[in-house]
Amino acid sequence: MTAGLALAVIAGVIAPASAEISERTIRVSNGVAEDHPVGEGVRAMKACFDEKTGGKWTLNAFWSSALGDDLQATQALRSGTQEMVITSSSPIVGVLPALGVFDLPFLFANEQEADAVLDGEFGQYVSDMMPQVGLVNLAYWENGFRNLTNSKRPVTKLDDFDGMRVRVMQNNIFLDTFQTLGTNATPMAFGEVFSALETGTIDAQENPYVTIDTSKFYEVQEYLSNTRHAYTPFMVLFSKPIWDTYAEDEQQILRDCAVVGRDVQRAASRKLSEESLARIKEAGLEVNDIDEASMTQIRDAVQGVYERHKDEIGAEVVDRMQAALAEVRGQ
Repeated sequence: MTAGLALAVIAGVIAPASAEISERTIRVSNGVAEDHPVGEGVRAMKACFDEKTGGKWTLNAFWSSALGDDLQATQALRSGTQEMVITSSSPIVGVLPALGVFDLPFLFANEQEADAVLDGEFGQYVSDMMPQVGLVNLAYWENGFRNLTNSKRPVTKLDDFDGMRVRVMQNNIFLDTFQTLGTNATPMAFGEVFSALETGTIDAQENPYVTIDTSKFYEVQEYLSNTRHAYTPFMVLFSKPIWDTYAEDEQQILRDCAVVGRDVQRAASRKLSEESLARIKEAGLEVNDIDEASMTQIRDAVQGVYERHKDEIGAEVVDRMQAALAEVRGQ
C-alpha cells in the first residue's frame, strides 16, 4: 500500500509535464524566400518542437510575405489571429519606437558585438518591452550587415555619396542617415526596388550580401561598397494573446526552440553571406572596401542622427545601448 502511494505521488509529479503539452498548429510567416538562412533556422526550430512535444506541434511556415508583409503579420500577432512572425526590427518601429535603436548608423562593429549585445542584458531589456504592445520576442536571429550597391561609382569616401539616388526602407532613421550623407534618399517598398534600379529611377540600394545576391541586384548594379552601415536583427515574435493561452512548459519550449533555431540560422547566415559575396563578384560587380580614415569621416558625418532621433527612440534606450557596447568593448 505504501509503495503504491509512493508511485502515485511520483506519477503526480511527472504527469503534468507531459499533460501540459497540447496539440497545436503554429503558423510562422516572414518576407524572405525559403532558401534564405531563415529557412535553416525554421527547420531547426521545427525539429526542436518535434522532439520536445513528441510531435504534438505542427509548424507551418509561410514565405515571401504569403500572409502579408512583416508589419501586417505583426499586427495579426497583436490581434491574436496569427501565432508567429520572423521580421527585421526596422519595419515595426512604428509598433515599438524603442526598436529604432537598431537602425542607428554604424552601431555594431562586427557580428561578435551584435551577438553579445542582443543575447545579453540589453537584448532582454528590449524584449521585456514587447508584451506591452501585444508581442513576445523569443530570440534575435541575424539579418546581417547592410552594404551599398549603385550604378554610378565606387563609394570610397564621404563625397562619393553626393547626389546619389538611394532607395531606403520606409524608416525615418534610414532616411535621415542617407540624407545626412548627401544622397537623394528615396523611401520605397522592397518589392519595387529591382525595377526602379533597372529603369534608372534610382541609382542605389542598401542590403546585406545575401539579399543582394538572392534578389539579383547584380543584374542592375555596377558597384558594391562595403559600408556595413547598419545591422538590423531579425526578431522571432509570438502573439501575446495566444502566448497567454499556452502553459508555462509550452512557453519554455517556444523560447528554447527559438534559441536552437537562432544558433543554426546565424551560422547559416554567416556561411551564406561569404558565398553570396563570392557570387556577387563572379557576376561582375566591382566590390571595394573603404579605408579606415574615410570610414571615420563617414561615421562622424552621421553622429547627429543619434541626437535627432534619441527622443523618439527613448533616451534611456539609446543610453543603455551605448553603455552595453562600451562594456562589450571593455571601455
